[in-house]
Amino acid sequence: MNFIEELQWRGMIHDMMPGIEEQLQKELTSAYVGIDPTADSLHIGHLVGVMMLKHFQVAGHKPIVLVGGATGMIGDPSGKSQERNLLDEETLRHNQECLRAQLSKFMDFDSDADNAAEVVNNYDWMKDFSFLDFIRDIGKHITVNYMMSKDSVKKRLSADSKSGMSFTEFTYQLVQGTDFLELYRSKNCKLQMGGSDQWGNITTGTELIRRKEGGTAWAITCPLITKADGGKFGKTESGNIWLDPKRTSPYKFYQFWLNTSDEDAEKYIKIFTLIPREEIAALVEEHKEAPHQRKLQQRLAKEVTIMIHSEEDYNTAVEASQILFGKATADVLKKLDEDTFLSVFEGVPQFNVSKSEFETGVDILELLAVKAEVFPSKGELRRLFKGNAISINKEKVQNSELTVTTEHLIADKYFLVQKGKKNYFLVVAC
Repeated sequence: MNFIEELQWRGMIHDMMPGIEEQLQKELTSAYVGIDPTADSLHIGHLVGVMMLKHFQVAGHKPIVLVGGATGMIGDPSGKSQERNLLDEETLRHNQECLRAQLSKFMDFDSDADNAAEVVNNYDWMKDFSFLDFIRDIGKHITVNYMMSKDSVKKRLSADSKSGMSFTEFTYQLVQGTDFLELYRSKNCKLQMGGSDQWGNITTGTELIRRKEGGTAWAITCPLITKADGGKFGKTESGNIWLDPKRTSPYKFYQFWLNTSDEDAEKYIKIFTLIPREEIAALVEEHKEAPHQRKLQQRLAKEVTIMIHSEEDYNTAVEASQILFGKATADVLKKLDEDTFLSVFEGVPQFNVSKSEFETGVDILELLAVKAEVFPSKGELRRLFKGNAISINKEKVQNSELTVTTEHLIADKYFLVQKGKKNYFLVVAC
């Protein structure tokens, strides 16, 4: 596999320094991508860089993930209007271990192969680097004029910027350049990859390597992923789409990819999956013939959900997705974990009722018209039962004299009421 050609047809290269393709064809090469450990989980905004490293390893080269313990304590000015919160070492170390576990789903870290992936933390070489050593060994090699010419600095120092830039953030590109220099020396790493907003920081590293070591290193950047409607990729009303199932349930994760536009799905399926070129081309054509079937979105959601979570999680998400459209049973509901169940019925009106009511047994008319006040009166509720318009836990019920007990609760807590096809209500035993 030709790494550069693979990334180019997938739309994953924004810019690259000349000579890198020849370098990759000449010998096994190490490359790194930096990730700041500001959380204990990656989110899908990290996935482009991670997929670049995955392709890099598949092509026979060695990927290195640099967890920015030191840079995470400073904050990168690129594309941001304010400095980030600074983290302590204990939190950074915890986050590093969590990220490595997630990254192991993409790359081989544990084999004896020459191109086995590695995780490094720049805190390990920066923590004992004194300020005097830094300004003597690094600072004197890069001029202020050079640093001021970077777009990430210019934007923060422009007349339009209200917050300006601290000296801490101004030095960020020198710290990142030091990382590249260190990896060049210790790991023979000759390539850094990142988002297009990182170009200035990465090339500062290549310049340091040239000036201090007389060596040659390269940079490749990928485009910043955008949505067709101009919205920010990976963001929803509730925040980031995380890889950690505790932060974003597999159901919500699956739904994110399933709900992408046709234009975005065609772009994302190239970037976020390993499906070969010919198969993607065939999928795109098939989708164009019947776009209402959303085959591109379905395949995209399947591939990414299985890659990040599991096939079992994917199957559960598909089943859960069918619940709101009537294609489900009480058995399907009972199989769902609580997080997925609540994700499916997010936004549905909820009514709290003491669990003791279910433990002693409560008349369904009393429960839904008095205790929970889901319906305005018992009379109206009786009419709905007679008209076969009420479902309990996805099963039609006509018995208006039903006694509801804890056996009717899903996850020992929830009682789902449906009026007609689209109106759902959730009674919560608390």
